[in-house]
Amino acid sequence: MDINEAAKIAVEFKQQHGCNCCQAVLLALKDQVNMSEEELRRLGAGFGLGLGNMEGTCGALVAAAIIAGFNTNVTKAAVRSLNERFKEMCGAITCEDIKGRYTGKILCSCDDCVKNAVLAYGEMLEKM
Repeated sequence: MDINEAAKIAVEFKQQHGCNCCQAVLLALKDQVNMSEEELRRLGAGFGLGLGNMEGTCGALVAAAIIAGFNTNVTKAAVRSLNERFKEMCGAITCEDIKGRYTGKILCSCDDCVKNAVLAYGEMLEKM
């Protein structure tokens, strides 16, 4: 898998296929798991918009952590580094902070969140 191509595919799923951020990342990384597109769409359905109310973790980051969980070498430290890298790239990890719900300042677009989640996932794998 070329991680840069997967990042572009994630943005395409978000923009053109009616996917929420979690679904877009899950589908872009589907070659990492033995699940169908339909199963991945259902798996990610409830994680859009920061668990539906913007208060939760960005769905794109959740998806990267879910896919990481399928890798038997992934540790809590690896997922922590995934979180930290995503935060560096996007400015925050919760949807409400990323979207500036209370500040009015958008830190990162959804397209960039899905792209960055895939890229951060790729970086995490390289470190393992």
